[in-house]
Amino acid sequence: MSKAGTRLIEAAREAALIARGEAPAAAEFVPAEIDVKAVRTKLKLSQEEFAHQFGLTMNQVRDWEQGRSRPLGGVRTYLLLIERDPDSVRQLLESARKAA
Repeated sequence: MSKAGTRLIEAAREAALIARGEAPAAAEFVPAEIDVKAVRTKLKLSQEEFAHQFGLTMNQVRDWEQGRSRPLGGVRTYLLLIERDPDSVRQLLESARKAA
């Protein structure tokens, strides 16, 4: 069997253990795709306001919304936090600014 096939079988076994509650999940699920425009419009912010409030660049926001790139890694998690609790994120950022 190929290495890829072996890894797939191991992954399926691990998934079954996790599903039965016999093993912890390795990491929390973060979706591969995040609709940045939907997050931003839900908050009723322009691209510029969204970028400024959350420490992003206009180019990042524009490129994500226009599909030229997508948020990767921890940025996806950050955007999920913004979507779910923008006020807490704003408070944390303000505390960090004051402490700096």
